[in-house]
Amino acid sequence: MSKYAILSDIHGNLFALKEVFKDLIKQDIDSVILLGDLIDYGMQSNEVVDFIRDNFSTKIICNILGNHEKAILTKDFNHFSSTRGVESAQFTDSILTSESRDYLNNNLVQEGKFEFEIGEKHVLAVHGSLDDHYWKAIFPDNLNGNYIDYDIVLSGHSHYPHVFQKFYEFDNPDMRNRKSVLFINPGSVGQPRNHNPNAQYAVLNTNLMSVELKSVEYPKHDAMDLYDGSVDDFYRKRLEHGI
Repeated sequence: MSKYAILSDIHGNLFALKEVFKDLIKQDIDSVILLGDLIDYGMQSNEVVDFIRDNFSTKIICNILGNHEKAILTKDFNHFSSTRGVESAQFTDSILTSESRDYLNNNLVQEGKFEFEIGEKHVLAVHGSLDDHYWKAIFPDNLNGNYIDYDIVLSGHSHYPHVFQKFYEFDNPDMRNRKSVLFINPGSVGQPRNHNPNAQYAVLNTNLMSVELKSVEYPKHDAMDLYDGSVDDFYRKRLEHGI
């Protein structure tokens, strides 16, 4: 296996997820990695869970809990930074089906992080960061943790895509005493915030050790039309410009 699709922060946006799925079919993708926040903010949380269960299950090798799943499943809404965030999570909690809850409880890694091997590479998948698996993101200028034990670090939460390397000091003269760690954030499928309103994800090719940040058009106004006042209109409006 060599090509891995990395998806994060779908946030109940089935329109965006379906277009990403169509894009994946065109490519020779071996496996899918999900980095959390399948639900909330968007109006189709149950439909997103159903779609993932029905279409992705055979290819998923990593599926971790995000902060929104964590908050809703535990009914702990104290970590959200705004009242509208709390109200959105409470609304999603009120409409989540028992089938969706069962999937989130039984099919997602509950610690919000997962370690696995890709070939000879040791990989960390974490929704947030090592400092806080759920609520603190990794940024190029603030890693929120020490990642020297890994070769590849996959993270979400911020909704900002990135690919960069960090070199740690390491006792290995053959590698000039440096340890390379590759950091990848695929951005958000369903609620991007990098001023690109299209659905975003990443593809990792481990044969070449290359990363492609992908962007796919989807009918965002159809997604926007589903909002009915159940959550703050802020979450509808931000889809138009990716903010």
